[in-house]
Amino acid sequence: MTRRKERTPYEPMSGVRALIEPFPKNSSSFYQDTLEVSKIQASKEQPRRYFNPEKMKELTASIQTHGILEPLIVRPISEGRYELVAGERRLRAAQSAGFEEVPVSIRELTDEEAIQLALVENLQREDLNPVEETEGILYLLSYQLQQKRDSIIALLQRMDNEAKGKVTRNVTGKPEAEIIETIFKTVGGMTWKSFVRNRLPLLKWPTDVLNAVRDGKLEYTKGSIIARIQDKGKRQRLLKSAIKNDLTLTEIKLRVQELIPKSIKPNQGEPLMQDIDQAYKQVRKSKVWKNPKKKKQLERLLLQLTRLLEGED
Repeated sequence: MTRRKERTPYEPMSGVRALIEPFPKNSSSFYQDTLEVSKIQASKEQPRRYFNPEKMKELTASIQTHGILEPLIVRPISEGRYELVAGERRLRAAQSAGFEEVPVSIRELTDEEAIQLALVENLQREDLNPVEETEGILYLLSYQLQQKRDSIIALLQRMDNEAKGKVTRNVTGKPEAEIIETIFKTVGGMTWKSFVRNRLPLLKWPTDVLNAVRDGKLEYTKGSIIARIQDKGKRQRLLKSAIKNDLTLTEIKLRVQELIPKSIKPNQGEPLMQDIDQAYKQVRKSKVWKNPKKKKQLERLLLQLTRLLEGED
C-alpha cells in the first residue's frame, strides 16, 4: 500500500468549525490512499439506513464509467482494518461494480468525531431520508450544545415562538442560538425555522411507521400517508402489506381513504354530515347576516331544508 498524498494536520479545532474544515479536531494524521474493499467495514453508527435502489443503480453505472471521483473517508480500527466514516453509497456501488479497491481518505478520529463527520457528510450530500436527517441534525445540535435531545427540541420551539412573536426575546442572539444557526448553514438544505415547522412533527409519527422509514423498509412519502391512520391494528396491517407487497404510493392512498372514514368517531358522522357541520360553522362566522340579499337567500335555503326534512318517511 503506497501513500500518494501526505500532509501534516491542522491545529486542533473545536465546535462546528471542526466539522466543516478538512481536518477534524485533534487529528494526528491524514493521507489519501487506496484500500481493498475487503479491509473496510461499515460503521454501526452509520446515520443513513435507507438506500434508494434506483439511485444506487445510477451511481453504480456512473462509477463503472467514470470511477470513484471522491475518496471515501475511513479511520484505522485495527491492524490492516478500517472503519467507514463517510461514503457508504460509493462503497456499495463500487462493490456492485466489481471494484476490488477504492480511493480513501484515512483519518485518525475518535468515536464522536467519526459520528459527527459522517452526519455532516451525509447531510451536506442530501443522502439521508427525512427521518434520518431529522435525527442526525438533532444529534449534532445535542453534541454541540451538550444538551439532551428533549432540551434541544424545546430550545428550537422557543426560538420559533420568538420568531412568530408569541413570546418575548430570551433565546435569539444568545450563543446557543448562534450555534444552531451555524449548524444549519453548515449542513445546508433548510433553515432552523423550516426544520422546526416541517421536520420536528415527524417525531410524532406512530413508532411503527417511524421505525419502518428509519430502517429503510418503507419510503418516507409512503410512511407519511400511513401515519395518518390512528387505529393501531389497521395501520399495522397496512404497513405490513405496504412493505411485503411493495405497494405504490397511489395504492396506499386509496387504502387509507378506505380505512380513515371507518375510523371516524360516532359523533363525527358520515362525510355529508361533516360537510353540513362545516357549512354551519362557516355561516355562523361569516358576515352573511349583514348582507340583506344573502340573508334572504339563506332564509330560502333554510325553508327548503325544513321542507325536505318534513317530507321524510
